[in-house]
Amino acid sequence: MARKKVTVVGAGNVGATTAQRIFDRGYADVVLVDIVEGLPQGKALDMLESGPVVGSDASVIGTNDYAETAGSDVTVVTSGIARKPGMSRDDLLYTNMDIVGSVIKQVVEHSPDGIVVTVTNPLDAMTQHALEVSGKPREQVFGMAGILDTARFRTFLAAELQVSVQDVHAYVLGGHGDTMVPLVGATNVGGIPVGDLIPKDRLDAIVKRTQDGGGEIVSLLKTGSAFYAPAASVAQMVESILFDRKQILPCCVKLQGEYGIEGLCVGVPVKLGAAGVEEVITLSLTDGEQAALERSADAVRELIDVMRNRQN
Repeated sequence: MARKKVTVVGAGNVGATTAQRIFDRGYADVVLVDIVEGLPQGKALDMLESGPVVGSDASVIGTNDYAETAGSDVTVVTSGIARKPGMSRDDLLYTNMDIVGSVIKQVVEHSPDGIVVTVTNPLDAMTQHALEVSGKPREQVFGMAGILDTARFRTFLAAELQVSVQDVHAYVLGGHGDTMVPLVGATNVGGIPVGDLIPKDRLDAIVKRTQDGGGEIVSLLKTGSAFYAPAASVAQMVESILFDRKQILPCCVKLQGEYGIEGLCVGVPVKLGAAGVEEVITLSLTDGEQAALERSADAVRELIDVMRNRQN
């Protein structure tokens, strides 16, 4: 059986770590693309030489030419500038909009049938822009954020309760930013509602820490942003697509009336399989959660409006 082909655009920390995680597992050949000459080639060669140690016979190449990416099953777009301390997500908007737009045109030209996963921030706005530039259906262009946000939430809950992260079941919906919505009511630990296990003030603090999760890492690193957990989250999406696992994962997808939201890319649980987003899963939300999700959608809508005003 021929290996699948995955392209990762952007050879910075998130892109290179994503490429490494996929290469290490050996099920897909990887192409790492970047505009900087030598950077993707050097990182790819370094990864390739780890193959005998990690037991991967996959290939990984670095290139500055999208022709090498032709026929990719999945393309992961990480290119863009990273958020710096004191920089709002909105500050990133115009620069990354131009970068993502030009990348998507090349990706669609060389892999017209492939699925696109966006990772560039501000995530929800970039996913919307990528979808519109691509001309593809929503099933084939969607973003990674909810898995990362949910992973942070589960990490903090597991640490609080001193249990395995695998026994903490949760979803974080909404935009990828401080308006995200951890669904506390639906969160359980080994089947027990989390509200029965953690006092409300502690739970509120964990929710707040989850919402500020990216900023906490930026403030510690000083000169960059998170990349290990984001890369792991992308790899989980890629595997669910390539192996047709149909996992229920929170992803940023364009809603068409689900959750009362129309025409906006927002994080919700989806069934992710070989066709991409095969179904949007509708959870029943409390009135408070629904209101929070709508506020989160409004924050995304503001960014979309800023982008559209610039385009006009």
